[in-house]
Amino acid sequence: MAAVTATAGWLLRLRVAGIRGQWRRLHGAGQARAFLRPASAGGDAVQRRQVAHFTFQPDPETHEYGQTQKMNLFQAVTSALDNSLARDPTAVVFGEDVAFGGVFRCTVGLRDKYGKDRVFNTPLCEQGIVGFGIGIAVTGATAIAEIQFADYIFPAFDQIVNEAAKYRYRSGDLFNCGSLTIRSPWGCVGHGALYHSQSPEAFFAHCPGIKVVVPRSPFQAKGLLLSCIEDKNPCIFFEPKILYRAAVEQVPVEPYKIPLSQAEVIQEGSDVTLVAWGTQVHVIREVAAMAQEKLGVSCEVIDLRTIIPWDVDTVCKSVIKTGRLLISHEAPLTGGFASEISSTVQEECFLNLEAPISRVCGYDTPFPHIFEPFYIPDKWKCYDALRKMINY
Repeated sequence: MAAVTATAGWLLRLRVAGIRGQWRRLHGAGQARAFLRPASAGGDAVQRRQVAHFTFQPDPETHEYGQTQKMNLFQAVTSALDNSLARDPTAVVFGEDVAFGGVFRCTVGLRDKYGKDRVFNTPLCEQGIVGFGIGIAVTGATAIAEIQFADYIFPAFDQIVNEAAKYRYRSGDLFNCGSLTIRSPWGCVGHGALYHSQSPEAFFAHCPGIKVVVPRSPFQAKGLLLSCIEDKNPCIFFEPKILYRAAVEQVPVEPYKIPLSQAEVIQEGSDVTLVAWGTQVHVIREVAAMAQEKLGVSCEVIDLRTIIPWDVDTVCKSVIKTGRLLISHEAPLTGGFASEISSTVQEECFLNLEAPISRVCGYDTPFPHIFEPFYIPDKWKCYDALRKMINY
């Protein structure tokens, strides 16, 4: 026993010495502040979550849909699923660990409320989860599948792209699986590294027959998810996992829908159009405020919301007015959906452009772990690109 204790003490001292050595190396390289301290030491900064690369900005409360309740994003998703299960007796929710509430707690309490036949676990097999969902949807029931992380959706790629997306077309509209919705946590989270941070929306944007949606807030998440569930086409609903708890606002308790394929102009402006979706919307909102304060530049901020089919008219109408366009997303630059937006706008608005279209995106590398702060397209990268456009 004494030998075990001595060994444990030796290992602990070695571990502490190693941590101190790492601290000295970081401090000597001038990186300690970037990695180990929040952006501001003030109490207000902690409340506003300044340690993240963005500050969540809730939308003004609306009473259009009745009574509201304070919810974060995962609670808004739970509320949407609850509404769907209550209204539609054919609806089922399934995926890895969903019966226990899910790894992000989005389905907590639903099995107890609706029973194990309507909210249930599946094996760890993404291809099987989506294939099973297609089969349920073909019978006319409402299938709501969860892929535990968007990074793990690729084993189901064949089922989504070659089966779900083509089912109606292949059968001449005799059969379809339009009542299938696939939910999945998406995007960077601060510590997810290469297998828990990816943004794969562009892979599916190349596939006619499905819809891809990414919300920016709890209010948007509930309304858009309910629209996906009731839509007559298979939908993929990507949920920004970093917002599950960081995003809190008033959300209607009763069901409501937000139209798909309609971008939202969050802020009107006259000099530059800024386009993003999901978490990145909050980044470009900060950039718009910085541009107004430091440069006197008026920015129009657009949340695309639906990736495919996307709202070409709203974006092009804005670019015709401003003459400049900046698009930002977390996914890598090459082949990202910003490329499609840029190409379309160039074709439709070429004579209105005052500067080359700018894309501020992730790098063409795997998503890093400790280097995430350098990888993500933060407000400083977006602001620098905006400044270059203005000075072009």
